[in-house]
Amino acid sequence: MSYLPYTLDKDDPSAAPLGLIVLQTDETIEPEFNAYFADRTCPIYVSRIPSGESVTTDTLAEMEKALPAAADLLPKIRPYRVVGYGCTSASSVIGTEQVERMVQKTCDAAVVTNPLRAASACAAHQGVSKFALLSPYIEEVNEPLRQAFAKNGISMDVFGSFGESEESKVVRISRQSVVEAALELGADSAVEAVFLSCTNLRTFDAIPEIQERLKKPVLSSNQSLAWHMRELNSA
Repeated sequence: MSYLPYTLDKDDPSAAPLGLIVLQTDETIEPEFNAYFADRTCPIYVSRIPSGESVTTDTLAEMEKALPAAADLLPKIRPYRVVGYGCTSASSVIGTEQVERMVQKTCDAAVVTNPLRAASACAAHQGVSKFALLSPYIEEVNEPLRQAFAKNGISMDVFGSFGESEESKVVRISRQSVVEAALELGADSAVEAVFLSCTNLRTFDAIPEIQERLKKPVLSSNQSLAWHMRELNSA
């Protein structure tokens, strides 16, 4: 064997990487992020975090302890301007500030966001605060989510759910089911916008149709998180 010479390329300091922590059971966020960030100039590095097949407040809370280990698996060659934690419901149970603290224990990240924080920022940016909530989950998961949004000044008095706790079924809820449910909830005159909760719910192709038919803003967990990470990265 011969050892051959090589040179090293220099990193572009303006292309700081983004980090993303994805649930073990999530089949949706990565392909949707590939679409939302199709024009990206910076890399997105992904780590997985253990998560239950069924979604309850107990399984969501358990992820708090696993966050530092998941963040620790992100490449460490450069600091991160932004790391996203891809779970809306767990962020409401654990708390946005605690999610950030746990990620920053092992990852050099300037800011840590999540779909709850991101959707709240997106709502403020669009000037809307009265939402219809569409969730795939059972009520014990939905209630803390609505309470967390309320603390951020967003009311979700109009809400509906598919009542599903199994992640393997959530990801396979049809586009048509999402569209029809969102249209029904969003038609209420009391709401200004619709929020489609859950990073595992497929919403990328549904949002344009819902917006066009309702003539109201439509946000989703993945859309909001992608938007907020872009905003924070360019700040």
